[in-house]
Amino acid sequence: MRRKIPSTAALAAFEAAARHESFTLAGSELALTQSAVGRQVANLEEFIGVKLFRRTRRGMTLSPAGLQYSRMVRKRLEEVERDALEVASRSAGGGSIELGVVPTFATHWLVPRLPRFHEIHPGIHVNLHVRTRPFLFEEAGLDAAIHAGEGGWPGTHADLLMPEPMSLICAPALLGRRKRLSPSEVAALPLIQMTTRPYAWRQWFARHEISFEGDMNGPRVELFSMAVHAAAHGLGVALAPEYLVQDELARELLVSPMQEAFGSGMSYYFIYPENSPSPGLLAGFRDWVIQEARQARSPNVRLRRGR
Repeated sequence: MRRKIPSTAALAAFEAAARHESFTLAGSELALTQSAVGRQVANLEEFIGVKLFRRTRRGMTLSPAGLQYSRMVRKRLEEVERDALEVASRSAGGGSIELGVVPTFATHWLVPRLPRFHEIHPGIHVNLHVRTRPFLFEEAGLDAAIHAGEGGWPGTHADLLMPEPMSLICAPALLGRRKRLSPSEVAALPLIQMTTRPYAWRQWFARHEISFEGDMNGPRVELFSMAVHAAAHGLGVALAPEYLVQDELARELLVSPMQEAFGSGMSYYFIYPENSPSPGLLAGFRDWVIQEARQARSPNVRLRRGR
């Protein structure tokens, strides 16, 4: 079926005329005469059956329909231009990767490492988009994702990056003169809850063979970064991924008053569609991020425990 799409020349002429509210200025921008711009706009109006401009004593102004349509056309032309530049850059060995990420992991783990990727692949840009749940790659327009869960989802490949070991953290002042906290002492403190890990504390206490009704009570936050800040300000104890709290522990803004880490049951995966539209471009980033994760899992980095 033939698509009902106006010519790109008419759309470009209309967008420029709408932006300048002048056929003369639009013609100067597009290297066309004023009358040529007028003909393109007239053809577009005839094609869609709507008047886009109206004449006033002060000149040409957009009609209400024209104002609304100009915003739509401008957005679509920018997308077409961006897509064209993307294809051209990929053919020249560059390009960009649209990556869905969980926000805290991206901010504290991925972004600080990206300069190393850019040193190896200077022509490739990694654009980050927040995604906290599984999605359809075809609809999202993303090339890959870093997701926290138990693996990929239908129609995708999933490469394990790292598990999510969690450490018990709190402000030094919350310990007082104590160097450690027993599980029963932890139960007596405010428990900072994570909405994305609603049963983390229950699992933690079960591991220590403690059961009590308050394991899901306490201030509730949505992001791990919020939980870390809440703990650092003395609002309670929190469970947070080890990768997230290294700086705070080193600066003694936080301490970890128990020796062992706690596995949340979640892991971070690099996920991409089975039929990737840009497998070559994605392969370099995939190999790099897997290697970075392998190095990050090295046991050489140790947490600072309670005093």
